[in-house]
Amino acid sequence: MIRIIKHGNIDISEKLFNVLLFDRATRKNICWATEHYISYGPGYYPQEPIKKDLIMRENENLAVPRIAKDIKEQLKRTKDKGEVFTPSWICNEQNNLIDEAWFGRKNVFNQSKNNSWITNKKVICFSENKTWRKYVDSKRIEISCGEAPYLVSRYDTVTGKAIPIEERIGLLDRKLRVINENTVSENDWFFWTKRAYESIYGYEYQGDSLLIARENLLYTFIENMNYKFGHEPNERQLMIIAKIISWNIWQMDAITMSVPYSERPSQNKQMTIFDFIEEKVTSNKEPVPCKIYDWRSKRSLEFKSLLNGELNL
Repeated sequence: MIRIIKHGNIDISEKLFNVLLFDRATRKNICWATEHYISYGPGYYPQEPIKKDLIMRENENLAVPRIAKDIKEQLKRTKDKGEVFTPSWICNEQNNLIDEAWFGRKNVFNQSKNNSWITNKKVICFSENKTWRKYVDSKRIEISCGEAPYLVSRYDTVTGKAIPIEERIGLLDRKLRVINENTVSENDWFFWTKRAYESIYGYEYQGDSLLIARENLLYTFIENMNYKFGHEPNERQLMIIAKIISWNIWQMDAITMSVPYSERPSQNKQMTIFDFIEEKVTSNKEPVPCKIYDWRSKRSLEFKSLLNGELNL
């Protein structure tokens, strides 16, 4: 089983981990937004913020991939929140359709076969009008992303088996492959890798899945630098990528386009009988609209403004 929190010699510092927990809209931490952990105590209620000391108990990470969860818990999460993780081979086939539309030809990165795929080992070719730089900058979004299997494919979502970098099929994985093939210097590689991260987006409701998605994106960066240059990134580089991830992979209720539980008081707040109606905590607070960042115009905006075409995703 893939280890999420640690890779190679990299131990995630508390400062870096806190960036992965940060919600840009509320300026607080992402919340649990699931009842899976309430047996651990009040700090684990759905509306409570996820903190490092809560999620790392006795040096063990409570947030594990769906494949590592108990079958009963998997079924409960499917029933309660509609959580169903797509097999990697299906993610690949759908991502292939996206690339087929962009390139104007089939089987650019791989060819699907028998619920798997055969990777194209040749350098990816681009036309004069559609360059590799334009491909890196093309925007992609994964809705209800869970652990972000459409964006990065570090492990098979069904078996948990690690997938080698050369065989990965995520939308960001493909951009990083193109960057690996077309850059030489580390400065050039990091410049375009940063732009690749700025071009991909995703949102998720449940806080533990969101954290795993963010970790998967961060470790994908670490693994690709190690693959390309034989060493791991420094703290400055990690912080730059982590900041982008904390903006681009965010927590959202897709129905209200707001931060889950952002209108509710903390479980630790003193309550009266009038605070409880139909067994739900109510509040006069308005839900906080989710924000994303347009890295090209260098401005933040509410996600719902996409309906007005303010950011072309």
